[in-house]
Amino acid sequence: MKCLKILSLLALSAVASASLATETVTLKVAHFLPAVSNAQRSVIQPWCDKIAQESDNRLRCQIYPSMQLGGTPAQLPDQVRRGVADIVWTAPGYATGRFPRSEAVELPFMLPANGELGSKIIWEFYEQALKDDYTDYKVLALHSDGGMQLHNSKRDIASLADFQGAKLRASTRMTSRLLDSLGATPVSMPPAQMTESMSKGVIDGALVGWEVVPALKLDEITRFHSEPMNGQPIFSTTLLSFLMNKQRYEQLPDDLRAVIDRNSGLSLSTTFGASWDREAARARQVVRDKGATLTTIDDTDYLQMREAGQRVTEAWSSEGDEKGINGTWLANTLRDIAKANGQSY
Repeated sequence: MKCLKILSLLALSAVASASLATETVTLKVAHFLPAVSNAQRSVIQPWCDKIAQESDNRLRCQIYPSMQLGGTPAQLPDQVRRGVADIVWTAPGYATGRFPRSEAVELPFMLPANGELGSKIIWEFYEQALKDDYTDYKVLALHSDGGMQLHNSKRDIASLADFQGAKLRASTRMTSRLLDSLGATPVSMPPAQMTESMSKGVIDGALVGWEVVPALKLDEITRFHSEPMNGQPIFSTTLLSFLMNKQRYEQLPDDLRAVIDRNSGLSLSTTFGASWDREAARARQVVRDKGATLTTIDDTDYLQMREAGQRVTEAWSSEGDEKGINGTWLANTLRDIAKANGQSY
């Protein structure tokens, strides 16, 4: 009788294991941009297709663009942490104070205007310095938006004097501080509100990456675009993240976790970044075809902007030291990693 019970238990265990091995898992993936955005079209959907293929369709995605699960972009990290979504793509900087060490990535004039290279630098920085910010998540990717440029509807902005009186959209706390230091008035708002706000004169322009210009139809209302010379560190970089609910990841069978692991990390981060580079090149051509003015900021004006940005970095570093996150070390470590990857200052 005892042997029969043991055999029965083994049989049930085998059935349960077989059931687990053939289980289909549907991952809810949420983000704040439209379904036609570069993020979904070029990276998120292909990533979902790839993990489906590698798992024999046992891993599938249901994508919820444009905040279809409710809430605001700033709430996406909470949504994935609580399990409202299984995976989110968002900017950590939108959730002010949630990822304090990660703000270093958005400090002025730190990273190149290059999404692929910037993403490589960011992933190395994450591995060395940012893991304490993400203990509640399975980090699939952290990447660059290719850096931010100035896009304005009324006039060119290419010197410190040009910033005076300009109302410019700022995406994060760091970009707000930078714009303030340059003499502009920073205005915070979600990406979806930028185009209408600019058309109504609520803002004059935005400090934002090229990639979103066609996506949000900013090319229809902006006439002036300015940026530093190629190769020089850019104004600021938006850190973007692809985060998974940690418990959801840990509950997956070993083979499905392996599929996720093979398709995350440095390679996924640079895939995101390279996609942003392609979209930036396309966006530049779009505004050229519409007759917009593209200005390269000259060295003298650029150095004055860098000096203003350095004051922001120094203040942030000191605050970070006081708060116990080693702000000075974070800023120096990021700069050292960038230099090791060919960024010149």
